[in-house]
Amino acid sequence: MDHLIDEAQQYLMNTYTRQPLIIHKGRGTRVYDPNGKEYLDFVGGVAVNNLGHCHPNVTVAFQKQAQRLVHVSNLYYTVPQVKLARLLVEHSFADKVFFCNSGTEAIEAAIKLVRKFSHEKYGPDRHEIITMEQSFHGRTLAAVTATAQPKYHKGFEPLVPGFRYVPYNDLKAVAQAVSDRTAAVLVEPVQGEGGVRIPDNEYLPGLRKLCDEKGLLLVLDEVQTGIGRTGRLFGYEHYGIEPDIMALAKGLGSGLPIGALLAKDSVARVFTPGSHAATFGGNPLVCAAAIATLEVLLEEGFVLDNCRRMGDYFVERLKGLQQRHPCVVSVRGQGLLVGMELAIDGKPIVQDCLEEGILINCTMDRVLRFVPPLIILKEEIDLLINRLDGILKKRTA
Repeated sequence: MDHLIDEAQQYLMNTYTRQPLIIHKGRGTRVYDPNGKEYLDFVGGVAVNNLGHCHPNVTVAFQKQAQRLVHVSNLYYTVPQVKLARLLVEHSFADKVFFCNSGTEAIEAAIKLVRKFSHEKYGPDRHEIITMEQSFHGRTLAAVTATAQPKYHKGFEPLVPGFRYVPYNDLKAVAQAVSDRTAAVLVEPVQGEGGVRIPDNEYLPGLRKLCDEKGLLLVLDEVQTGIGRTGRLFGYEHYGIEPDIMALAKGLGSGLPIGALLAKDSVARVFTPGSHAATFGGNPLVCAAAIATLEVLLEEGFVLDNCRRMGDYFVERLKGLQQRHPCVVSVRGQGLLVGMELAIDGKPIVQDCLEEGILINCTMDRVLRFVPPLIILKEEIDLLINRLDGILKKRTA
C-alpha cells in the first residue's frame, strides 16, 4: 500500500503533516492498517470519535437515513434537523440552533452573529471581539484572525480587523482590554490546541460577570470541549455559568461533518432569512448521526461517567510517569482532554508510540495531547502508560 502514500503526495495539497500510516478500518478504541495491524487510538479523530469508531447505534442510524433521504435544501424542513435542534436546546442553555459543517464554520457564524447583534443594538462602532493568546478557533480568515497565535497568521495578512488579544486565564487583562468598541469575549473553556490549558475555577464565572456588567456577549468555543469530552455534556457546566453563544462540532456527528451554533433567543433573533446560511448545514444524514450520538451520551450514563472516572485515572497514571521522568514538566486534564507537557520535543515521542501501536498527538511542540474515545478502559490506559514509560526511558537515557 506504499503506492497510496506516494499518490497522496502527488495529488493532495500539502496541508497536513501526516504519519506514515494508512488507516483501513476502526472499531471502538482500535484502528487497523490494510495489513490488519492494530493501533490503540488516543487521538480519536482529534476529539471527534467520542463514542469510538463505528459505534453501532450511530452506524445503523446513518445507514437507515442514507436509504431514506441524504440531502434536501434548507428551503424545506426535515425531521432529523428539527429533532437534533430540539435535543440540543433541551439539554443546554440555548433557545435556537444554526447548523453548519465544521467548527470553523460555527465560529464564523458566531462572529457574524456577534457583529449583527451589536450593530443592531449599539451601532456599527461596537464590533470588537476579545480573544485569548494561544487560542485556536479555526482556519477561515475571520476564525484564524480570532486565533491569537501568530504562526497561523503568517502569510495570510491583511487579517480581519476587529479582534484584540489578551493572555488566557487572566481576568484583569480582559477587563483592561474592554473599550467602547468591545462587543464580545470569545474563549475556550479549555484550550486544546493551545496545550490543554485549564483555567482557574474563577475564570469563566469572572468572564460571565464582566460581560454582564459591560453589556458584552460571552461566546464559548466548545468545538473540542463539547459533547462529553470534559465529563459533562458541555464544558461550561463545570463552572455554573451559561454563555450567550456557543460553537459545537467535532464529537457531535461521531465523524460525520457537522457544526452547530447555539444561542439564546435574545441574540439569535438578529439572524433573519438571508443573513446567514449553509447549503449542507444540518442535512438529514449528518443530523441522524448526531441524534444517535447524543442519545447514547444522554441515555447511557456510562459514557459520561466513564469519561470522568477514566480521566481521573489517566491523569493519576501520567503523574506517576512525571515522578519517574524529569523530562515531564506537568500533567493536566479535564475529563478525557488530557495533556502532558515535556521539557523535550514531543514529536519523536509521537513517532515512537506509533511504532509501538499507539496513536497519540502533540501540540505546541512539547505537549502530548490525549483525546481518546470516551469509552476507553483502564487496561487500555495502562497499556499506553507502560509503552510511554519505556519510550521516555529510551529517549532520556
